[in-house]
Amino acid sequence: MDNPRLLAWYYAATALFVVLDVALDLNIRAAFLEPWPTARLAYYGFCFACLAAVVWRPQWSAWIGTGESLVVLVALIMSMALRVMVPSDAIFDENARFVTFEEIINFLLAGFVAYFAWINGMKRLTGKKSW
Repeated sequence: MDNPRLLAWYYAATALFVVLDVALDLNIRAAFLEPWPTARLAYYGFCFACLAAVVWRPQWSAWIGTGESLVVLVALIMSMALRVMVPSDAIFDENARFVTFEEIINFLLAGFVAYFAWINGMKRLTGKKSW
């Protein structure tokens, strides 16, 4: 996301996602952090901090967007890897799935958006046409 205004709107939309998450129990933005409510709230706070930074210093938008997308990619990978590679006893006791279909869809969608933002941010930061 190269445009600082677009990036600011993206982070400002976090308020809508928080309302959906808290009021309607509809976790769209941070579904990869569903098992960890404290981490999910911290991620929302991180998004609001990114919004403040982009508004305060628009010239930092490439750094902020690239950094945030990298955080999302790492969190997605870690949350999926931990649940698949290190299953808890509760999964076996309740005969539950390791990962739900909704989590897989969220992983693919959020992962694609984060990867796309990270690649474009790296292109902008390095000045390369392809990365």
